[in-house]
Amino acid sequence: MAVFSEYADPRLVALYDALCTHRRDTDFYLELAAELSASSVVDIGCGTGLLACDLAERGHAVIGVDPSPAMIGYARNRTGGDSVRWIEGDASLLGAEQADLVVMNGHVAQVIADDADWDRCLRAAHRALRPGGRIAFETRNPDAAGWTVSGTSQGERRRIASPGLGQVQVWHRVTDVLGDLERFETHYLVESTGEELISTGELRFRTREQLTRGLAETGFSVEQLFGGWDRQPVAAGSPELIFIAGRR
Repeated sequence: MAVFSEYADPRLVALYDALCTHRRDTDFYLELAAELSASSVVDIGCGTGLLACDLAERGHAVIGVDPSPAMIGYARNRTGGDSVRWIEGDASLLGAEQADLVVMNGHVAQVIADDADWDRCLRAAHRALRPGGRIAFETRNPDAAGWTVSGTSQGERRRIASPGLGQVQVWHRVTDVLGDLERFETHYLVESTGEELISTGELRFRTREQLTRGLAETGFSVEQLFGGWDRQPVAAGSPELIFIAGRR
């Protein structure tokens, strides 16, 4: 998994939770883990550890995996961080048959832009799951009109507060589109100093058919597919593709 430059800068890592204030995805995965009675959960691309710590608080044994040292360091130090086993690296470091559920939230599936890396991630998740285990993840639906890197209009500014930086203006700029791959910059303007920090990243917009095929080729069967966090069916213009697949 590529590490976005913002995930490597501790100043920007501290802004991550403030940028992602909605809990629709977090609540979805918490409810899913409870419904499946998953005693153990692996969170691939766990980031700052919000979901992993919430899962642990609810009694699940949790492993959080992320390639960013800054993200893992932040996750370890958050409330409940001592209840999670943290792995700095990618999914290949997971052991065999140690989880009932593997999750990837925060559009991690899009961050893994390279097809070979995505295939390796799915195979590692399959190996980490016990028989009958499930994988769940979401991706922005490429057929939905108006998607950008953040779900907001390019150039639209948000103003957020950071304990370390004060008020920060944040906006995105798409720099390149190569088929279903979108490259972009995220700009952070620190109002108190005028300093502008710039992070680069890329996202892959795979289709429903590509994702379904990739899951089948790595030993999974799609059990449920939703078009939004309220579990509505996929329809034209559905904002998300939320997959739940079982390990064969």
